Amino acid sequence: MKNIFNILVLIPTLFFAVSCEQGIDPITKVDPGPDGAAPVIIVKTPAQGYEIKVPELVSPVNISFEVTDDIELGNISVKFNGTELKNYSPADYKDYRRFLDQVTYDNVGFGNHTITITASDLTGKTSTKNVAFSKVSPYSPKYNNEVFYMPFEGDFMEMISFKDAAKVGNPTFAADGLQNSKAYKGATDSYLKFPIDAFKKNEFTIGLWVKVNATPDRSGILTVGASANSRNEGFRLFREGSGTQQRIKLNVGMGTGESWNDGDVVDPRTGEWVHIAFTVTATENTIYLNGAPVRTSTMSCPISWAGCSEIVIGSGGPTFSYWDHKSDLSKYDEIRIFNKALTVEEIQKIISDDSPYLPKYSGEIFYMSFEGSYKDMVTNIVANKIGTPDFATCKKGKAYAGAADSYLTFPAVRLKNNAFSAVFWTKINAVPDRAGILVMGPEDPANPTAQNNRKSGFRFFRENNGGKQIFKLNAGNGTADTWFDGGAAATVDPAPGNWVHMAFTISATECVFYINGEVAKQGSFGGISWDGCDLLTIMSGAPRFTGWSHFSDLSLMDELRIFNKALTQAEVRIIMNNEK
Repeated sequence: MKNIFNILVLIPTLFFAVSCEQGIDPITKVDPGPDGAAPVIIVKTPAQGYEIKVPELVSPVNISFEVTDDIELGNISVKFNGTELKNYSPADYKDYRRFLDQVTYDNVGFGNHTITITASDLTGKTSTKNVAFSKVSPYSPKYNNEVFYMPFEGDFMEMISFKDAAKVGNPTFAADGLQNSKAYKGATDSYLKFPIDAFKKNEFTIGLWVKVNATPDRSGILTVGASANSRNEGFRLFREGSGTQQRIKLNVGMGTGESWNDGDVVDPRTGEWVHIAFTVTATENTIYLNGAPVRTSTMSCPISWAGCSEIVIGSGGPTFSYWDHKSDLSKYDEIRIFNKALTVEEIQKIISDDSPYLPKYSGEIFYMSFEGSYKDMVTNIVANKIGTPDFATCKKGKAYAGAADSYLTFPAVRLKNNAFSAVFWTKINAVPDRAGILVMGPEDPANPTAQNNRKSGFRFFRENNGGKQIFKLNAGNGTADTWFDGGAAATVDPAPGNWVHMAFTISATECVFYINGEVAKQGSFGGISWDGCDLLTIMSGAPRFTGWSHFSDLSLMDELRIFNKALTQAEVRIIMNNEK
């Protein structure tokens, strides 16, 4: 009976098995073909060039990777600076064609490091992937009283506190930062927030670089406020204007009132980085553009911080979005905050450090832009100021503005070469009717009150010529001097008030000077002597060329460049056209 029962149970099973087999091909082995390629390695973390920025002496790094092969993986090795951390064999793989894993190394020190992953397949073909990264030392404040620094190098970290700013919306990064690195890139309804405890004082300074996007035509830049109902606390740095002019403005709250500073304008069409800074003291606030103070507003009492806890970067934010001062789509870089009011010189030093000037033209050894400073951008040496020269607004930025008994002097040691050229722009003031412009000559012991030793160096100057101004060049070869007096070609009518481009060159064989790119005077010359020439005078004949009353020039001057070669006419024209 038992046997009959077992047979009855077995029959359905056999029937089912036979039914399942019907209509299905039997499993057969498939030849994978020849092994044609070496393994492919993808390192997911760390990325090439990644920087670890933490204050600890040692820290971990997670090495996440993926290895694939067209047929079957062999061995995989993970090394850190040449030392193997882990080795894998086929017995470790669930999928013989694809393997993913993460290895953590806990002892990363400061410096440059390399992760090397090597993988082979069963036929011996091998691939290697190297990833270089570094761990950088924690940031130490670069300047006295610096309490905040945000460089935007791929993150929103403030480097002194090593804390990340809170992100609202979707701000991103631009690849064209100030020095070919990253920068903050604004986005609609987006900005950053950060605590302000480090600089809640009666005086402070904030500086940053901005590449202005004039769309939208107004926005907040940096905002600290207590509420949207009051401007009597904190401050608001913002911009307003058009596609051709954006005015940078500042509002500071004083508890029972507010101080308005209407700043000055920048041209967003240039696409250039502009350094914007402002200082606040107990009695005034000042806006600086590219290191030049552009406007100061008085304050009846110190700034009020009541109810203020954070700074908004890149927007008017919750407390100043009215009047459409919303998110800024501009680019920002190198934000620094100080718990003191910096001087003009300190602000200009930061600008120079952040963006050192690289000579723009072949042979250029001196460049003075007069953007609120009398500094040679090539050497960072500031000229000695005599009297009260000033700055004036010109067609692009600032220009030197002459004054009575006023001029600049500069050490001549680097400028004394066998060949010499100078180029600049001037807007002529014909009063007085004669003046020195650029002079590099020796003292005249025989005439202490009327200096006129012309045996070495040069003198470039102007004189009245029938109501117009004629320009002249004089140069000395060590024993005698040569005059290059132009006629009509060297004469300019100052009445229209136009900017005029001037240039002159001195070589071993000739001297040439140009007006608006055209030859005004050209002649043979036997080579210059620099004997006794120790200083360059800018915008006066004094102190070395006063014998014929060639004193201070009250004209404007801009974009003064000096070269250690004799420029060609084509080079003069290129410089002139680039600066029009």
